Amino acid sequence: MTQSVPVLLSTTSVYPEPTAVGFELAAELGYDGVELMVFTDRVSQDPSAAASLAKHYGVKIGAVHAPCLLVTQRVWSSDPWTRLRRSVQAAEYLDSPTVVIHPPFSWQRDYAAKFSTVLDGLHARYPGITIAVENMFPLKLGKRNLVPYRPHWDPTRHGYDSYTLDLSHCAASGADALAMAERMGRGLRHIHLCDGNEPGADQHLVPGRGKQPCAELLGSLGRSGWDGSITVEVSTRKSGNRTRRAEDLHESLKFAREALAAAD
Repeated sequence: MTQSVPVLLSTTSVYPEPTAVGFELAAELGYDGVELMVFTDRVSQDPSAAASLAKHYGVKIGAVHAPCLLVTQRVWSSDPWTRLRRSVQAAEYLDSPTVVIHPPFSWQRDYAAKFSTVLDGLHARYPGITIAVENMFPLKLGKRNLVPYRPHWDPTRHGYDSYTLDLSHCAASGADALAMAERMGRGLRHIHLCDGNEPGADQHLVPGRGKQPCAELLGSLGRSGWDGSITVEVSTRKSGNRTRRAEDLHESLKFAREALAAAD
């Protein structure tokens, strides 16, 4: 079963280089596809342009990350429902099986109140697409922790049909990644593979360079016959140049495949 688990490259992993470089490096390094982060880069916001890149480089778009970051609050629309709906529509257009979405921000009261209902409605209309809610983390303000998400940064507190588990976010929140994966259960459909160290810092390190149980998690999923997908979502902003960036992304891909193979 481990052979069927695709390892994707998030297009945000090449930042500050543009989205197109994500497709290029995914093809060059042998990834199974990309996760398209709908970002400030206009190419990422245009499904037809993304489809052209996928065709040019021979790379499948295995997941779409909705524009739900602070910096993408006005991408496509200022309305979070519109952004989520358009993300699902983009995934359908791109033949992508997964949409990654964050829990609502605490100030998005109306959106948060109807979030589960909206997810159910989209699932009914687009049954072939999994909308996987991602675990987030609190923000530190001095000695206080601020929870900027509603109802919580941990989506298992509320309960959804499908989840994305981000290991850097586990580090930033101080959460036990293995315990969170267990709580997600069969709803765990997608992994953001990255690493981190101490609570309070969302580092998105190359897996194996932090303290998260990345290999243990992948090994456990592989042994269980898990059939979800994995996206390498690491920060390479400090890589300095394309060669070092490619080396970091190659190391991440190698880590993922070796951890999955160790489960056999």
